[in-house]
Amino acid sequence: MKSVVIVGSGNVAEAFARALPECGFEVRQIFARNAERGRAVAQLAQCEWSDTPDHIATADLYLVAVSDSAITPLLASLPLPEGAVVAHTAGSQPLDAIPSRFARRAVIYPLQTFTAGRKVDFREIPLFVEAVDEELLAEVRTVAECLSSNVIVADSQMRSQAHISGVVVCNFVNHLYAVGAGLMQGAGLPFSTLSALIAETARKAIESGNPSAVQTGPAKRNDRTTIERHLKMLEQSPELRDIYEKLSQNIWKETSKRD
Repeated sequence: MKSVVIVGSGNVAEAFARALPECGFEVRQIFARNAERGRAVAQLAQCEWSDTPDHIATADLYLVAVSDSAITPLLASLPLPEGAVVAHTAGSQPLDAIPSRFARRAVIYPLQTFTAGRKVDFREIPLFVEAVDEELLAEVRTVAECLSSNVIVADSQMRSQAHISGVVVCNFVNHLYAVGAGLMQGAGLPFSTLSALIAETARKAIESGNPSAVQTGPAKRNDRTTIERHLKMLEQSPELRDIYEKLSQNIWKETSKRD
């Protein structure tokens, strides 16, 4: 598989549009409904853009990087050539999200957060792969190994578990960064004041290989005096107060179990 059509123009599509040409693949087309984004992503891959199904290019691989709910209905409407590999990039969607009329179905899921305009090193990204049979899996794995040094063969259940883990450590944690930024702003302090703390916390978790073992803070110590003081400070923000209390309870429960 050397030629690729990327279906979609979101952040994941953009990341693949950057990475595939660098690994020797020919991106022939970006197929996307959003004209502005489609043209922008096509420019990154130095290829054409189309939003017309009848004008979709011929390729060895059709990489479908669209929202989870759009995978099945979109593919049901596309006249893709027989024999081509059709692979989606979703973590939480099964292989069967691709209609069965496509005999060569696969998944190439990158476990990473992507942002428009921000380039990442694909060699460091875990790529989860799945396919309808062993022969196709070998082909898809070869493609993935051109992009990443960490390729994992995983079925839909394993991939979904990885996806929910990613949501917790990325999306939820980033939201807590935003909450922390708001609390710091209330004290007249910039978010950057937390930078060293954030960096060291992430380093410890990664280097230990067991984040629970390096847990610190009042909840871990079951320091009720500090916890109650914090809860009182959050009385004007009931939802945040509830989050603080539930997380503290869960930390104490898990760390005391381990201790």
